[in-house]
Amino acid sequence: MNLMLALFFSSGVAACCGNSASNPLSRLLLVSFDGFRADYLKTYKLPHLQEFIEDGVLVSHVTNAFITKTFPNHYSIVTGLYEESHGIVANDMYDADAQKTFSQFNDSDPFWWNGAIPIWVTNQQGNRASAAAMWPGTDVKIHNTTPQFFMKYNFSVTFEERAEKIVTWLNNSNPPVSFATLYWEEPDASGHKYGPDDTENMHKVLEQVDNHIGFLTKKLKALGLWDTINIIITSDHGMAPCSAKKLINLDNCIGRKNYTLIDKSPVAAVLPRQNKTYVYNLLKNCSEHMKVYLKEEIPERFHYRHNKRIQPIILVADEGWTIDAQRPSYSGETLLISSYFTE
Repeated sequence: MNLMLALFFSSGVAACCGNSASNPLSRLLLVSFDGFRADYLKTYKLPHLQEFIEDGVLVSHVTNAFITKTFPNHYSIVTGLYEESHGIVANDMYDADAQKTFSQFNDSDPFWWNGAIPIWVTNQQGNRASAAAMWPGTDVKIHNTTPQFFMKYNFSVTFEERAEKIVTWLNNSNPPVSFATLYWEEPDASGHKYGPDDTENMHKVLEQVDNHIGFLTKKLKALGLWDTINIIITSDHGMAPCSAKKLINLDNCIGRKNYTLIDKSPVAAVLPRQNKTYVYNLLKNCSEHMKVYLKEEIPERFHYRHNKRIQPIILVADEGWTIDAQRPSYSGETLLISSYFTE
């Protein structure tokens, strides 16, 4: 099982700060660094992160929801539900009944998100507000509600700009913000680009991540918020290295006219265009490094069967292997795609 980082800690004496007379609201800041592998803590020196750990509690690992991709796992974190229950079943989806497609780059239609109630919606029942800096789904009207304060997703906005906005909202807003989320794309983006085991490049990006934590901490302390806010730092998934020698090319197994690939590696979703059994049997003989499941055969332990957006055939690659419909781009012997999932 691929593990992801989860740090659960409280700044100051947070166990009792929510009950103090000067702080009638218990406030929570939830921060995610996408694709932060658990072992990065042991591999790299991260002084700001270590200082946080020393002030609080470290959970050495958590078990990801299946599938371990950005959108499904981030929505599981804020709903407490598996993907089959909250409906964000992949980064790319197709709903056959509505004949709609979802992409992580085109995700603003509330249709996809209303299968569950995220914590920022629940929190706003009463005289409380939620705030969000680009956490997936927070710029979408879910059950006709967005966080009262939010930033529309924009990859080019720096971490410092996101953190400044969140800290400002926590410090001075009406109604008061009692729950806030902050999302950052690294080290996931660099892990995909260089591979998670490229220590030279990953050292640089993880040093930046650590500095971001230092920046956030400094801001919270400067405004006197450090002792009045509970903080969780977590991630959505880990990452495994892939190589050009470990590619499962579906075009070598089945004609393109027979299927549509809805979502790609390391868990791929297949919509058959021809007879489902025919497509299934071709895929079963495609590679010894890939498990092939009919939807009704998906193991119950994955909690990934009971939703109409889950496609009729699901492919699961072995760790380090990549599934694609055609050969993707390479950089030397390293795929520019990194695998998230291991069973």
